[in-house]
Amino acid sequence: MFARGNLSLLFILFTVALDAIGIGLIFPVMPDLMEDVTHAGLGEAALWGGVLAASFAVMQFVCGPLVGNLSDRFGRRPVLLVSLAVMALDYVAMALAHTVWLLLIARIVAGVAAATHATANAYVADISAPDERAKRFGLIGAGFGIGFVAGPILGGLLAGIDVRAPFWAAAVLALANLVFGWFVMPESLGADKRRAFTWGRANPLASLRAIRRLPGLRRLLLVSFLYAVTFNVWPAIWSYYSKAAFGWDARWIGFALAAFGICMALTQALLVAPMIRRIGERRTAAVGMGLEVVSYGFYGVATSGFWALVFTPIAALGGVTGPSLQAMMSRAVPENQQGELQGVNSSLNALAMIISPLVMTWVFGYFTSPTAPIQLPGAPFLLSATLMVAVVILFVAGTRETPKS
Repeated sequence: MFARGNLSLLFILFTVALDAIGIGLIFPVMPDLMEDVTHAGLGEAALWGGVLAASFAVMQFVCGPLVGNLSDRFGRRPVLLVSLAVMALDYVAMALAHTVWLLLIARIVAGVAAATHATANAYVADISAPDERAKRFGLIGAGFGIGFVAGPILGGLLAGIDVRAPFWAAAVLALANLVFGWFVMPESLGADKRRAFTWGRANPLASLRAIRRLPGLRRLLLVSFLYAVTFNVWPAIWSYYSKAAFGWDARWIGFALAAFGICMALTQALLVAPMIRRIGERRTAAVGMGLEVVSYGFYGVATSGFWALVFTPIAALGGVTGPSLQAMMSRAVPENQQGELQGVNSSLNALAMIISPLVMTWVFGYFTSPTAPIQLPGAPFLLSATLMVAVVILFVAGTRETPKS
């Protein structure tokens, strides 16, 4: 028999995996979908794709602390279930939309409800001892990676039926996830640990000001934000980049994303905990960041789809960074502020997702346009590599190993 905490963890991992499947389903079809609704070339379609991603992230930034604080007040369960219900409706709206403006509205609504990952992190923090959190945050990353194995493969295959088919499949999965959660998921935050909701804390800027006063957290939050800016080059650009650089269709795009998901899942499930035990959270994060620099640089100049696939396991090794940073930050806040911390992290990631798609798709559009001085689809990855060097310097120079409690 599983202990209740283990059953809860299994449900959260399943929830995150299904959420990733829903996201991964649509990635392979985005270039064809945006070209269809915009009636434009790949470069302009990518720019519109960046606008959709940024609008989604704007709402996450505004609503992230609100959702985190609501979960601290009313519990994780209701917040998570409502988010899943809205996401199911959003996929239906995207399946029916035939103009870029309807797609834009759908993404705005989805951004309000996209609290799944932050709430899942808070749930895991609730049911885990401090020394277990790094490992379990790694398992959440692994669950997300597993979802990306199944999602892009299904999306690439379903795209052969119709470009809208992946959205219908995502809606069904989100609804099934909602039903499963309704019957299985217990509340993790006891009434004695909840705190009053205040609009001041729910304001994203006010919440950031409150969190950054805690010892050692200001620099970690900045590092996490800049890291997210560079890492978001993958979802912002990969589908368009691989089509332009390697001539891949939706099926090959899905296969490549699935391969990356497998490698990322193995990295976070099998390497995070052993590396942290051996060299500590700080050094593990630093090693992951260094590997990210190498990966971005490689894809910036890659011209062979074959070697892009071969390099995938090395690129995925950078996945040890996120859980290590999460664990370091989680240690720096008290138990009754874990939801607030995850809400702030959600807002920072959303802010990165506002900036990164707009900048990266613009760079991609410029360097793939007929008037570009050089045709370089990988230019956004070179920009990420440059920024990542600055992140490594900031992190290594200004942080120290967090003592275990």
